[in-house]
Amino acid sequence: MPSPFEATTPGPGRTRDPDGHGARRALVVRGGWEGHQPVEATDMFIPHLAENGFVVDVHDSPAPYADPELMAQVDLVVQCVTMSSITGDQFTGLRAAVAAGTGLAGWHGGIADSYRECSDYLHLVGGQFACHPPKPEAERIGEESDNFVRHTINPTPDAADHPIMAGVGDFELTTEQYWVLADDYVDVLATTTQRVRDGDPWHREVTSPAIWTRQWGKGRIFVATPGHSLDVLRHPDVNLIIRRGLAWAARELAA
Repeated sequence: MPSPFEATTPGPGRTRDPDGHGARRALVVRGGWEGHQPVEATDMFIPHLAENGFVVDVHDSPAPYADPELMAQVDLVVQCVTMSSITGDQFTGLRAAVAAGTGLAGWHGGIADSYRECSDYLHLVGGQFACHPPKPEAERIGEESDNFVRHTINPTPDAADHPIMAGVGDFELTTEQYWVLADDYVDVLATTTQRVRDGDPWHREVTSPAIWTRQWGKGRIFVATPGHSLDVLRHPDVNLIIRRGLAWAARELAA
């Protein structure tokens, strides 16, 4: 199978550095709630970035976002920070970099449940984790698995030829099913539907975006809601979608 970085259409170009180096640069920002294993999760994809010509810089806080000189040279931000906090200058730097062409990509709570106190971040990303309804009460045993429900990820018909989703059909997962609040500026590539079960307080099915993209200025944003644990990230379809999503969001390095 060809590399997803070869199979997708890249974002807007950035000229080479003055020293002539041609490598693209990826900034991995990871941290926040440890339950999402931000170090181990991002370590799964860092080798893939390196194999496809990225110089990878890893940080454990969003502090680099506030450095405009650094961010001007970043072609892709891979963020894996659940909850936590971001300062005003850090967020402003991130948003400016994306508007100028830096790609922003991530999965699960590392991008869709970051920086809850910053509404401008929600505006940038376009969708926010609201909850992951657990199993019916009678089936719960007081462990993390109470939140793991069998559900389906359904690619949208319009996404059939999208470079991120091409060849991917419906697939099932047993993990957290994200109920997401989103706006209509997101380009939804796949959805998931929360059914109505006995005892649920909602009265009709609720469909949320599960995979989406967003264009912000010259930059591209990619979000995948599956990815709670390493086994989910290893699922063949989830893994492929994320690798393709990183490729799609990344800015092209012009000759």
